[in-house]
Amino acid sequence: MSREDGSIAASASERGADRPVSGASEAPGKSTTVAAEPNQAAGQPEPARPSPPPIMTPRQVVGRIGFYTVIALATAFFALPMLWLVSTPFDDTPGLSISLPDLTLNNFRDLMDNPYALGSLLNSIVLAVGAALLVVIFAALASYSLSRVKIPGRDMLLYALLLLSSIVTGTAAMVPIFLMMFQLGLIDSQIGVILVLSGGLLPAAIFILKDFVDTIPKSYEESARVFGASSFQILRHIVVPVIRPGLATIAVWTVVNVWGNFLVPFILLRDTDKQPAAVLMRTFYTEGGAPNLALISTFSLLYSIPVVLMYLFVNRKYGFRFHGGIKS
Repeated sequence: MSREDGSIAASASERGADRPVSGASEAPGKSTTVAAEPNQAAGQPEPARPSPPPIMTPRQVVGRIGFYTVIALATAFFALPMLWLVSTPFDDTPGLSISLPDLTLNNFRDLMDNPYALGSLLNSIVLAVGAALLVVIFAALASYSLSRVKIPGRDMLLYALLLLSSIVTGTAAMVPIFLMMFQLGLIDSQIGVILVLSGGLLPAAIFILKDFVDTIPKSYEESARVFGASSFQILRHIVVPVIRPGLATIAVWTVVNVWGNFLVPFILLRDTDKQPAAVLMRTFYTEGGAPNLALISTFSLLYSIPVVLMYLFVNRKYGFRFHGGIKS
């Protein structure tokens, strides 16, 4: 064999090595391909391996333990009185400590024997609902007016009312309030108590609601005026639906303040049949001044149920916000 024949045979063998090999004979005119690996065919990189969690230093561990310890202590500080309030009315021998109660309903039976117990709860509802209606209505009207009408010194007037209502509280102004109620003939009248409590809560309510009204674009009102809507119709059909969460917040805030108020109804109401539950609570003491824990805990549990139910209802239906939610 010559040198040229050997080179030709070597090149032919190299070309045959590059050709794919299959177990069966292939038909002429058909080509075959070798499937590549999935990651290489798609051109995708290999998945990144998860990085190990960071190792905490001893200082971070001590800080984390201290943080959760403070949270647990704060939770226990607020939870223990609630546990006492829930368990003590069902205890046959109530005390100041928390323990498993000897289940009984005698405390509720003894409370029902008091002729003023249920009536005082009804009086509290009347005062709270009446004050909430007045505060919500007048705060909505005043906040809408202060938001839309350009009055010189408007912001200064609003801040002055808020500041004076915070500094001059009901305790400091009780003497002139009593004299004014006496001259108006509203002593021993629930209407007088509602007016006094509503007047004290109005400045803060106006201040909160004005922020809601300020977020409503004026283009809404201008569009309504084009179709002939009056100012009252705009307030009712446009402003009120938008500031409904603010109205709900003001209503609940007013009810809570009136529900727990003791001084104003105690001074202005002389008849026991008209006094609210906050005033009646002082009668659950013995002649020696010792508290009757059975009656106090039982009445406190019943006293707190209406406010809790109202909060859950309003929060589910309207929600609570202290600022508006409309973007112009």
